[in-house]
Amino acid sequence: METNLTDESPIKLLSFDIDNTLIEFHTLKSNFKKIWKKYKPEGIILTYNTGRLIDDVLRLIKKGVLPKPDYIIGGVGTLIYDCNKGCVVKEFNDVLDEGWDLDAVEKLIQSIDHPISDQPAKFQHSYKRSYFFHDANDELIESIEADFAKANMLVNIVYSGNKFLDVLPKWANKGNALQWLLSKLDLTPENVLVAGDSGNDSAMFNMKGIRGIVVANAHEELYKFTKYRQVYHSEGDHGNGVVEGLIYYKVLPEEAKTCLEEDHTDDYFIQQELSHIAEDDDKEKLELIREGYDKAIIALKKNITPLGFSACSIKDNVPSGTDENYHSVWARDGAITVIGSLSLIHDEEIHKCQRQTLVTLFEHISRNGQIPSNVRIKDNVADYSGVGGICSIDSGIWVVIAFYEYVNVTKDIDFLRKYISDIKETMRWLGAHDSNNDALLEIPEAGDWTDLFGGSYNILYDEILWYRANVCYGRMLEMLGDYEEAGEYIRWSQVIKKEILQNFWPSTQQKLFQSVSFAERQFTLGDTSYLIAQTTPFDFSWRCDVFGNVLAFLHGTVDAEKAHQTFKFILGVGVNDPFPIRNVYPVVTPGDPDWRPYYTVNLLNLPHHYHNGGIWPFVGGFWVKFVNKLGLREVAISELYKLALINKQGLTEEWEFTEWAHGTSGKAMGKAYQAWSAAQYISACNDLKVI
Repeated sequence: METNLTDESPIKLLSFDIDNTLIEFHTLKSNFKKIWKKYKPEGIILTYNTGRLIDDVLRLIKKGVLPKPDYIIGGVGTLIYDCNKGCVVKEFNDVLDEGWDLDAVEKLIQSIDHPISDQPAKFQHSYKRSYFFHDANDELIESIEADFAKANMLVNIVYSGNKFLDVLPKWANKGNALQWLLSKLDLTPENVLVAGDSGNDSAMFNMKGIRGIVVANAHEELYKFTKYRQVYHSEGDHGNGVVEGLIYYKVLPEEAKTCLEEDHTDDYFIQQELSHIAEDDDKEKLELIREGYDKAIIALKKNITPLGFSACSIKDNVPSGTDENYHSVWARDGAITVIGSLSLIHDEEIHKCQRQTLVTLFEHISRNGQIPSNVRIKDNVADYSGVGGICSIDSGIWVVIAFYEYVNVTKDIDFLRKYISDIKETMRWLGAHDSNNDALLEIPEAGDWTDLFGGSYNILYDEILWYRANVCYGRMLEMLGDYEEAGEYIRWSQVIKKEILQNFWPSTQQKLFQSVSFAERQFTLGDTSYLIAQTTPFDFSWRCDVFGNVLAFLHGTVDAEKAHQTFKFILGVGVNDPFPIRNVYPVVTPGDPDWRPYYTVNLLNLPHHYHNGGIWPFVGGFWVKFVNKLGLREVAISELYKLALINKQGLTEEWEFTEWAHGTSGKAMGKAYQAWSAAQYISACNDLKVI
């Protein structure tokens, strides 16, 4: 029988940290109150377990930042407040007096040979001394603990965020205070769900039998502490991450997810776009969109073969020369097609082909774990490279993601169990491309989907997929009950995410250290509104990889605020006007430092061609979902209508769902009846619920 984190005793009490868990510390932003007020379950005791003092928490509640709880555990476990009675629980403090001497604590702290300063008075009280103590290593903290022990002082040292040091009575921490409260309420840790983001939350997670939520913005120290525990590592930050965990544990219903969407409709740029859209005939739009949906299913089925989805319809595309490569089950194309067509899982013919696509690719995995670039349909022979014999890195990443998405929808645990060892080898092979152990993959030039377009080393698109693959692999291990290894991969995914944001979202506000790379120095020249396309140790590209930025938001690498900045940039420069979204902005022109002589091969990557600013309908499908996730449904429908128009025109007849279109003329190019073009159109329609 499969185990699941939710198959345990009923949850009766929630114990949640506040700062950077329920709310963003500096802005106080959070969706938690709104969602809790709407979906609050009966009989659940809500407790805040925070470093803030009681009066500070009560002010947040009075200002409407947080909902009123039943209890507040404040001062890092040194105070308990009963909100229903409106008073401090005095008997708890009797436990804390033993071995506590405030003056002696202060005297010993001041003798430490390391820069230290007091935190503001509002964080101090008779059972808590709090300091700023930057960049202390484990050895220093251990030596402080030893000094207090030598002085026969019973204290608890809590170090968090790489800068906050709290000295508390021996029995005071978030976990001990919570345990005391549970005894008072006649509850056990098995009835509790905790949530946190930093080291001072560790004591809550350390209770045997307890369940927990670690938000995506959590500090490394908490990920290390919880990686061996059965906790849910959220993909969302702050309150959104907590809500995500509450949905996972079935404390809140699935529909609560809809409340996480940000509302940006009052933005001037958005108002202009909505005003323009209002002039269109919505009925006419929807009729064409729905016609396209039916045609997309027909186009998709043209790609069903005994080995899985072909890249394009074999019957409708006569091969010549290297074009014969299209008559293959491609790992990248096949995986994206599987993901896009999952809403059609009830269609037996499509479902069988989805499964067979994955099986074909796994059956040809190499000795070292490499997923083939493609498998020829006519003779079942695998090819492991792309143009010029260059390795295709993203092919394997897409297959890991697609396999997870497939299993997550079908709940086919036997299928997962059969291939999990292959996936493990693929993850090992992919991880080996992180040659300097900085969490990011080093990609060879033209080593991903833009196989005739220059790009190398750390490429945004590939790093976003690598982040998502680690999350997906972790979730698959969770499904199999291997929580220890699952926690390790999900923890590592957050390291990847932090590296992506640090390296690909330049800001003049970045903290610079004494020794920095060339690229880091250049980043101080300005700020950006999007994740840049590429970085290397020697230079970087400020271009906007549109597809990479779209995937970053859809996969949770950037939050809605950053995605909104990117959306406004794309609107402003017209990347989506008048046709569906183009894949890069600005295009690379001859004479540009990024130009390569091989861009003229087959005239494929001239400006506004192919990967150099061409229109890819499958990317357009992801773009529609990006806009919809921002909460801009009307704009998303308008973009879906554009996508329907581009898919409708063909090379020889209507509704050919061609491979790509010219970036300025909008004319159909490439192969007809491309599988991923049809599948991602289907996915976008279902995401918008227009069918």
